[in-house]
Amino acid sequence: MPSLSSSTSGLQVSPLPRGPLSAPALFQLLSMPVVATLVLVVSCTVFAEPFSGPYLILALLAFTLTFHSYVPMPGIRRSITAEAVGSWLVVASLLLMLGWATRTLDVFDLRVIGAWLVATPVALSLVHGVLPRWLPRLMSATGMQRVAIVAGGCELAHRLVTGIRQSPQLGVHVAGIFDDRESDRLHPGLRRDILGDLGNLASYAKKHHVDLIYITLPMTSQARILRLADELRDTTASIYFVPDIFLFDLIQARMDTVCGLPMVAVCETPYYGVNALIKRGSDLVLATLILILIAPLMLAIAIAVKRSSPGPILFKQRRYGLDGREIVIYKFRSMTVQEDGDQIRQATRNDSRVTRLGAFLRATSLDELPQFINVLQGRMSVVGPRPHAVAHNELYRKLINGYMIRHKVRPGITGWAQVNGLRGETETVERMKARIEYDLAYLRHWSLPLDLQIIFKTLFVVLKKENAY
Repeated sequence: MPSLSSSTSGLQVSPLPRGPLSAPALFQLLSMPVVATLVLVVSCTVFAEPFSGPYLILALLAFTLTFHSYVPMPGIRRSITAEAVGSWLVVASLLLMLGWATRTLDVFDLRVIGAWLVATPVALSLVHGVLPRWLPRLMSATGMQRVAIVAGGCELAHRLVTGIRQSPQLGVHVAGIFDDRESDRLHPGLRRDILGDLGNLASYAKKHHVDLIYITLPMTSQARILRLADELRDTTASIYFVPDIFLFDLIQARMDTVCGLPMVAVCETPYYGVNALIKRGSDLVLATLILILIAPLMLAIAIAVKRSSPGPILFKQRRYGLDGREIVIYKFRSMTVQEDGDQIRQATRNDSRVTRLGAFLRATSLDELPQFINVLQGRMSVVGPRPHAVAHNELYRKLINGYMIRHKVRPGITGWAQVNGLRGETETVERMKARIEYDLAYLRHWSLPLDLQIIFKTLFVVLKKENAY
């Protein structure tokens, strides 16, 4: 993480919180893979199975698939415990499917696998239910209790203080706020926390051995920030500058350096670095396995489409793909027309253009199966924002702010919006806005386990046949 150096004081001020604020992220990042691995080791020990060979490979697979952090998203109103257990059920189902597809289940002792599958969610519930409550006490008992002083009484400071106080697992106690403004100009939720003005901050920090200071002054207050940093040189407090970039609609915000200069990524693809390899690798593996399994079904559908009505088997349409570049995607033809011009009418309920076989294919999403070929071609992903026709893109990019941001990633066969009730026709601008909000939420919080959850949820959405016509 790069730092911003004050040229007047030489004091290093970190632009984004690290330290204790990374504790819950680290806990959520490691809890599931560590618990799953330990439970597998214990299960092998109980049934006298050596933890080697296939069990070691299984542990590595489980660790990789569960290595992510919990992030709340629109449409999910579950606790961290429920989310962790739900994620484990998805991962366990995928591992069982892979074992069945590769015919490797016989190499394992079914007692070990059964105990592991059942005991892991129980252990996760205990870890997520008990450890966050005891972590602050343990940190306090070992002298790691932190005291945060927030310099600034603005909305950003209120959000930070509220978040810390609602997260006891951080082990951070907010002692108070320092600000030069009159109380009536401060955020109402922070007025009772004022300890003094900024001139008193350094002396307070020295007297009370403050560990942490978060500076939430606006970035326009550069002179005040530098002066404050200079005054704090004589303390031992760790100092963090929290920039007010929350004014932007952040997509995968992160810090980087270019030629030694710190840069804040305000809008970035989630697939940078190793994430790009994970995403593309999972796409290739999933698309290959699925195409092998559905090849007979696709052949049968192709024959049925050819015999049901005049026209080609595949419908090819131009869509916007990665970075807004035009791509061609494949679908089994379900209509008597093949619209791909400047004016395209979305399919509606009881649409006369849809053939009888096409209605069945659209209701069951079987018409989308050829898009797994697009995945292998690199044009699409298994999971991502659904691609819209070029004509629709040109219309909605003018009506919806941030519409084109969804093209920072490859479009998907299924997506977060589709498993949250926004599948099919978008008959109003408001409905399209809702779909875009889900697409952008997916970009903000992407993880491989989230992709797996969406895939499994898609199966239930398809079975319900909602908004599919």
